[in-house]
Amino acid sequence: MRRLTKQSFKLHYNSPVILTFSLLAILIFLINLVVPFFTFRYFSVGSSMSLLNPIDYWRLVSHVLGHGSWGHLVGNLSYILLLGPILEEKYGSQNMFWMIFLTALFTGIINVLFFSQGLLGASGIVFMFIILVSIVDIEEGKIPLTFLLVALIFVGRELINIFQPDGTSQIAHIIGGIAGGFFGFMLAPRRRS
Repeated sequence: MRRLTKQSFKLHYNSPVILTFSLLAILIFLINLVVPFFTFRYFSVGSSMSLLNPIDYWRLVSHVLGHGSWGHLVGNLSYILLLGPILEEKYGSQNMFWMIFLTALFTGIINVLFFSQGLLGASGIVFMFIILVSIVDIEEGKIPLTFLLVALIFVGRELINIFQPDGTSQIAHIIGGIAGGFFGFMLAPRRRS
């Protein structure tokens, strides 16, 4: 039997990209409580953008850090903090950063080009993580059944709900899910012969 000894424990910033993302989202939400419309000015995508306004380019990516309510923020961070460290350990911090950045950018661009509603929140990132974690142990030449079931359940539900007037951007969820599948298959380790 292993003997427990008295030792000191230190906090470890174990998942730098995920923790930094989460802390920034919390900070932005708190600033918005003091400075009304802060989130909507700098951390949301509108239905159109000005090619001459540098803030609009920033917002194409920054929208994943803005959240409309405490429930919205906590809901997204619950998944991000649960799944993100596993993914960051598997794929590395640099890849994790780029996956988040590219998913946010692509979602922002699609929203501006094709939809008339605004967009904010990390739900697309959450869906990217959900799909990505379902194929974390992929092997060459095999498609995990968990990936197919998770895609069917999560992305399928969004396809069914896409025309519901509920204020939710199902297209961001779908794009996030597609991005997760893309990154999962593209970054899968190749077996050496």
